Amino acid sequence: MPAKSQAQQKAAGAALSAKRGETKKSQLKGASKEMEKSMSEKELEKMASTKRKGKPERVSKG
Repeated sequence: MPAKSQAQQKAAGAALSAKRGETKKSQLKGASKEMEKSMSEKELEKMASTKRKGKPERVSKG
């Protein structure tokens, strides 16, 4: 599933890095921490590879 915002794409990248062991899981916060626990590496790759151009910084809840 592609990221809907730049913030979501960045969080997926951070979670992917932790899942691969490139960064410590203890450094994750908020959404990236939950993504790392609940998503597979393949799902995170797909979300993190989404292009940022044209995406809003954040998506409003609703």
